[in-house]
Amino acid sequence: MSSILIKNAKIINENKISTNDILIKNARIEKIDPNISVDYKCEIINAENLCLIPGLIDDQVHFREPGLTHKGEIYTESMAAVAGGITSYMEMPNTIPNATNIDELEKKYSIAKQKSFANYSFYIGATNNNYDEVLKVDKKSVCGIKIFMGSSTGNMLVDNNDTLKIIFKNAETIIATHCEDENIIKKNTMKALEKYGDNIPISEHPIIRSREACFQSSSKAIQLAKEFDTKLHVLHVSTKEEINLFSNINLKDKKITCEGCIHHLWFNEKDYEKLGNMIKWNPAIKSLEDKDAILDGLINNYIDVIATDHSPHTIEEKSNNYTNCPSGGPLIQHSLPALLEMYHNNKIDLETIVQKTSHNPAILFDIKERGFIREGYFADLVLFDLDNIWKVSENKIFSKCNWTPFINESFRSKIIHTIVSGNHIYNSGNIKLNPASLRLEFDRD
Repeated sequence: MSSILIKNAKIINENKISTNDILIKNARIEKIDPNISVDYKCEIINAENLCLIPGLIDDQVHFREPGLTHKGEIYTESMAAVAGGITSYMEMPNTIPNATNIDELEKKYSIAKQKSFANYSFYIGATNNNYDEVLKVDKKSVCGIKIFMGSSTGNMLVDNNDTLKIIFKNAETIIATHCEDENIIKKNTMKALEKYGDNIPISEHPIIRSREACFQSSSKAIQLAKEFDTKLHVLHVSTKEEINLFSNINLKDKKITCEGCIHHLWFNEKDYEKLGNMIKWNPAIKSLEDKDAILDGLINNYIDVIATDHSPHTIEEKSNNYTNCPSGGPLIQHSLPALLEMYHNNKIDLETIVQKTSHNPAILFDIKERGFIREGYFADLVLFDLDNIWKVSENKIFSKCNWTPFINESFRSKIIHTIVSGNHIYNSGNIKLNPASLRLEFDRD
């Protein structure tokens, strides 16, 4: 493995901004100093006028492999990840077959070992009757347990209260939940079908998958976590009401945490008119007021991490009518540029972006030796030009589905380099086509 010397980088790390060199050797950060020189062969990256941050850690992605590879696969979607500055990801179990047992879970790890450009971990999925298998999971080598407390893409709804209690009581690792109340959604869907028949407009999506459905389900998950003293992480909070369920104490002291997603920070319900099914997600994108509340919750530490919920579908699938159109879309390649655009618009500072996308996911999931720029830590790094205007075009989309809701969007900041576990994988739009990522490890007692 070659050494890399990064010179004159503006480093944003642990709420400080400094200018330093970084020496990378044997996958790790060997040295951080204002002036490093070496007397051996070494790749030099001139980082003058570039910002350097720890690689982003995305705690919620859907890469579609195995079984749904017409939409995406670990190879293509991890390629999009590193192009977007995301160096580690945690992938969801609603593939085919579902990753609801140890054998199927390890098959996914085997695929990633050969094909993933970014470091990886995979959730084991809960069902109404697999709690014995779920509770066997090794807390040091698997990111967590995923529970769909509302149905989404796939068929993994867990609605048996006895099962939920058993898992919440006995889980030794973090439980991550998709929270939408299924009964409320079914009632709202029936009302929409009675009113519109097969021609339900996309504008009904946040009414069908309503704020009440989100709040009721999140409240239930939090109640269970408090009852059994469980470590709970509520994914993709989408309403202002849900934010009030969480605390803004120090993250290291929290047992109950939550996540905000790029699409809920960028879009609002008025965008359905222009983008239609392209921004159909579960939970639904809701009002401008909700969007602003999510940003405020992030800045004030009620919401702990930012993720993408990257979930590609083909353009043909997204072109179906409302009832036949799957929810989700590709976001992983353009999430950091979108956050940096929010920085340019004075909505969030660079230190907070790094805290919520790198530091906090590492703290929350107890990820071993990643998420920070520190000597001895793995070299997962991103270099970007803060002032380099570019436009999103179809010919530079790495996701297999080859579309994005950000198409034709102009961003003022551009990712130049991505380094994964000491490997210079992404360089000015080009991917080094030999994946060399590592399985994430977790420092849990």
